[in-house]
Amino acid sequence: MIRPRKMKHIELTVLSRDVDTVIEYLGRRRIIHFSEESEYPTTPETFPASGEGSRIALRGGAPEPMGNPASRGAAKVPAVTAHTLDEAAYKHTRENLEKIRSAAAFLEVKLPSEPDEASVFPSGTEDVLTAALSDAAANLAVRENEAIQERRKVEETLNEARAFANLNAPFADLDQLFYLTLRVGRLDIKQQAVLRQNLGDRAVIIPLDGEGGNRILAAASRKGRFALDSELKKVFFTPIAVPEGYKGIPGELLAGLEKRLKGAEAELEALRREKAALREEAGAGLRRLAASYLMAVIVEQIKGKLVATRSIYLLSGWVPADAVISLAADMEKLTGGRVAIRAFNPEEIRDVAEGREKVPVFLKHGAFVKGFEGVVFSYGAPLYGTIDPTPFVAVFFTILFGIMFGDVGQGLVLLLIGILTGKRGLKSFAGFRAYSTPLIAVGISSTVMGLLNGEVFANGELLIAPTQALLGFFMNIFGIAGEPPERILHLIPEKGNVMKLFYFFGFTIGVGIILNSIGLVMNIVNKCITKKYEGAFFSKTGLAGLLFFWYALFIAVRIILGGSFANFDLIGLILPVICIFFGPAIWRLISGERPILAEGLMPFIVEGFVEILETLSTYISNTVSFLRVGAFALSHAVLSFIVFTLSEMVAENPAGPVFSLFIMVLGNAVIILLEGMIVAIQVVRLQYYEFFSKFFTETGVPFVPFRFRKEVKE
Repeated sequence: MIRPRKMKHIELTVLSRDVDTVIEYLGRRRIIHFSEESEYPTTPETFPASGEGSRIALRGGAPEPMGNPASRGAAKVPAVTAHTLDEAAYKHTRENLEKIRSAAAFLEVKLPSEPDEASVFPSGTEDVLTAALSDAAANLAVRENEAIQERRKVEETLNEARAFANLNAPFADLDQLFYLTLRVGRLDIKQQAVLRQNLGDRAVIIPLDGEGGNRILAAASRKGRFALDSELKKVFFTPIAVPEGYKGIPGELLAGLEKRLKGAEAELEALRREKAALREEAGAGLRRLAASYLMAVIVEQIKGKLVATRSIYLLSGWVPADAVISLAADMEKLTGGRVAIRAFNPEEIRDVAEGREKVPVFLKHGAFVKGFEGVVFSYGAPLYGTIDPTPFVAVFFTILFGIMFGDVGQGLVLLLIGILTGKRGLKSFAGFRAYSTPLIAVGISSTVMGLLNGEVFANGELLIAPTQALLGFFMNIFGIAGEPPERILHLIPEKGNVMKLFYFFGFTIGVGIILNSIGLVMNIVNKCITKKYEGAFFSKTGLAGLLFFWYALFIAVRIILGGSFANFDLIGLILPVICIFFGPAIWRLISGERPILAEGLMPFIVEGFVEILETLSTYISNTVSFLRVGAFALSHAVLSFIVFTLSEMVAENPAGPVFSLFIMVLGNAVIILLEGMIVAIQVVRLQYYEFFSKFFTETGVPFVPFRFRKEVKE
């Protein structure tokens, strides 16, 4: 197809109870391009019983009257409002989504950034599951944090105690040297649990008689001394006098701390295993819930932008014309008939007719052409209804790249990379899938060009014998005498074949002439389609410019073939120039616009001369620019010749074969990566500046359907 798909503007009027289901369907189907509020026709004639303005009546209960958005400036309809976001529903959804994200962050579960194809709109079941999973993760997080704090506290205390273990100082004086406050005494076993709870992480309680004994040693930081003494007093702690002269840290303290540290580490390890088990058990559920709540958030955001009354919503947007019938059938089935659908042609939309809104462009191509859509859309989307340039881009991109990058081996490498990045290629290359088709195409064209110039991985000798055998076979068939040539196409000038090189450069200019001519013809057709007839007939890229270009080429070819410039050639050149110079005045005269010279005589003359000079320079530069195709083809051949020659030179040394192989591998890698990139840039440049500049004077709007997933597996 060389024209974008035909589009319809549709209105969907649905009840509030069905709007979530409808939006979910549209997001999955990826069929509607939501547009800004537009003006619609109001006359009944717009909706005949049959034909383009078809109307599907609402069944299953009549809704409140909804005013037509086209009635701006007419009587206001109070029932219609810009619907505000349902804050309660939106808040509930966001809260659940945050719970899921918090649980996933703790469990180290990677959540999707957009809904999945299998996502369902969340209901009460999802709310219950969200609460259960988030509570389980939160409880485990609290326990893990407490265990980490306990281990840290005990570890710090143990390290400090070890540092003073061999200190030859009275135990009673340690308070002055030690950062810890130590209290030794007796405490009832029941009160020990109370003390631990009251002190929390402010102190460490070490049993000195093992579990069940009543002697304890309490250790706290110096700043926690008063809190420790206060809590000890509350639980009736009885101090024990340390024997006079006792020095250093009690061994029971070190042993108790070491035991406590091992217990804390064991508890933490058990919690980590519990966390891993919960991650394994709940990971899939968290991902599914996140996708569902993301869908709900998107739906609520969409609803917040819609025009609505208390009980119905209005959704409007652009849909491919051939999908309207199936969309209507699905809507009828989905809502049980509680839907009203109105479809409009683009010209029936007032905003479109008056130029305030552009119809989105939806291109439909096969696998080969589709691969080159990125080249077009990186420049701009074509206007709706105009000729789609993508098929021409695909063909000429492939041809021009192959001409400039001719090598059988290097072409096969590009072909292999294209296959590996395709749908059935390596998963690690999935990020480069958009380049798969162009790589396959240019790989094939480069291989074909390599067969013509006889190169395989920069080696110009491997194909000599097969080429001579093939050409000799055909020469015998057609009765042509002589020695078969070594190559079909000689790019590097040699004795006796310099003229062939000039023929090759002439061929590349011929390709440029064809591409420029197609661009001019496309511009003329596009201008006629959009009813901009002045640009179609009287501009430098219109019919006048095309005739001037073709006739100048006709004169050039005739002179090259031995002819001469004739007097009648002046007429063929001057007439188009006059049309370009006086084009604006001629069109204003034909269309009845006054005054004929809109800006006055002098501005008209200056603009006319500038237009003529720009026409001459543009056509000359756009044509000569294609010499770069031949120049890059020649440079590729020369670079390959240099690599091959160096490889042969080092092959004569003792370790020559190894160095020769290294040079061939490195040289080909440089050619494929560096020169391949340069050639691709040059091809894109030729497309943009020489081809697109002829007709891409105004860009359109690409069709961007509403969908839950941005990345869609085709």
